[in-house]
Amino acid sequence: MKTRTVALILGVIGTAALAHNGVKDRDVMARMMGMSDLSEQMKLIGSMAKGEASFDAAAVNAALAAMSEDAAAIPALFEPQATDPKSEALPVIWDEFDTFTARADELEEVTAQLAGTVKTPDDLRPVMQQVGKACQSCHSDYRK
Repeated sequence: MKTRTVALILGVIGTAALAHNGVKDRDVMARMMGMSDLSEQMKLIGSMAKGEASFDAAAVNAALAAMSEDAAAIPALFEPQATDPKSEALPVIWDEFDTFTARADELEEVTAQLAGTVKTPDDLRPVMQQVGKACQSCHSDYRK
């Protein structure tokens, strides 16, 4: 079991490193890694919602809890006004940092409230809608 977990972690790190290849600014890299973790959690839930993976309530609830923790870290990750050509973050983030932070807080709250509530596959659709709406509210204004 430990070998499989280590292999999975190394695979995720390797994939993230390739996806962010060429990022020179360490603050931007930290941001991108944090956002990638959120994305991976959402993909896990989405794969179950689409029937591409077997339903696992514990895994979904753990993913939602992890997303809440990751969302709580978003404002701190964006405090440095760092830029990099590879970054998808729009400069308006720092012009509207209070609104940006409020949207991160909303994602944290939504995912925290949902964590522990998923019991059946029928719970996945409303979860995806609520979390997707929270993600989109930020992406639509603050991401390329």
